[in-house]
Parts: sequence; C-alpha cells; structure tokens
Amino acid sequence: MTETSAGSQLPLPLPVRSALGEADFLVADSNRDAVRWLDLWPDWPGGGLLLHGPEASGKSHLAAIWANRAAAARVKAYSVTLEQALGLCRAVAVDDIQGVSDPRILFHLINTASARGLSVLLTTREPAARWSTGLADLDSRLRALPSASLQAPDDALLGGLAGKLFADRQIPVPDNVIAFMLTRLERSCAAIAAAVEQLDRASLAQRRKVTRQLAQEVLKLPTDD
Repeated sequence: MTETSAGSQLPLPLPVRSALGEADFLVADSNRDAVRWLDLWPDWPGGGLLLHGPEASGKSHLAAIWANRAAAARVKAYSVTLEQALGLCRAVAVDDIQGVSDPRILFHLINTASARGLSVLLTTREPAARWSTGLADLDSRLRALPSASLQAPDDALLGGLAGKLFADRQIPVPDNVIAFMLTRLERSCAAIAAAVEQLDRASLAQRRKVTRQLAQEVLKLPTDD
C-alpha cells in the first residue's frame, strides 16, 4: 500500500470474486421457484424456460449460472440479429426479451432452437401473459413455455448477501451494522454489493473497522433522528 497521509492509506484494487458465480447466489423465498426450475434442466418441457421478475431480482445472475452449466451463449435481446437467430448452433440465454429490436428475430431464434434440440432460457420483467410482442405466433410460443417467477429481494436475501460479501473480503461486521444498511439502502443486490465495496475501501484507507458510524459517513445514510 502507498502512504497518503499520517492517518490514511491508498488501498490497492484487490480482486474480488465475481458476484455472478453459482457459489455467490443465495437461495431465498424470493427466488426459490426459479432455482428449482434451473435444477430441472435439461428436462424442461419444450426445451425452454422463461424467467420473469422485477429489476434487480436476480434474473441475470441465474441466467449466468445456467449458461455456465449448459455451456450456453448469453446475449441481450436487443443485440441479436436475424442471421444469428437462424444460425443458432448452441444453447442460449437471452436477457430482457421485452427489449428485442424485432420480434421476428426472437420468433426465429426460438424456432431454430426447437428444431435443433437446443435449450433456451429467456428473461423478462413480466410474465408473457401480461404483455404482447405484437407478433401473435411469438406470443403463443412464449406463453407455452414453462415460466418461473422471481420476486424483489427480501431482507433475508439482502442481509445474507451483505454478510457473505463482507465475509468474502474477510471483514468482520456486526449484524446491527448490516441491519442499519438494509433499512436505508436501495433494495437491490447491486446496491448491497456496491456498498460493501465502498466500505471495504474506506475501512482500509482510514484503518477503521466497519461500524454503523463508518457506514453512515461513507454511504451518506440518514440517521434515525
């Protein structure tokens, strides 16, 4: 480390494990149904699965886990071309299908996968029955796929994630500090991960333990007053 002053140090950007690995995913009531469906692969009826849930519910994380298990490609729906859809030759996870640039591309991708016996995992914010692509044949295919829902992360999941991320960095943090953070931060896994990283850096730089006071200062969290 490089000394910057008598009371602080500049922390080096030490590598931390990716938060998209299977070991990093925490199972809770909010995602249990989706995890059960992932574990059923490759025995998905029709060879596909539709994961739906609100933003920050863990859809992309589960898609990454499945893609690793299935040696599948991962793409954003808006980036898929017709040529890629027609030439599909491996399993694929497609994120955010409501953002597809042309529904005919998604229709052909699903058809190609089905014809070639390839598995497809699709993620979307809402169940297929609640929205329309504007293409009746595609709507029918999406609604025929088995689907699994994820809910917004609850306290058990967010608290468990915070505890795990701190432990991964070998930072002892009292439960009351995590509880303080959960009631004031945005309720998403991404916000928790960002907060842990900020506190890790501040703790190293200031040579202080991670306490409620440090969390309040670094994350600019309101008090109970």
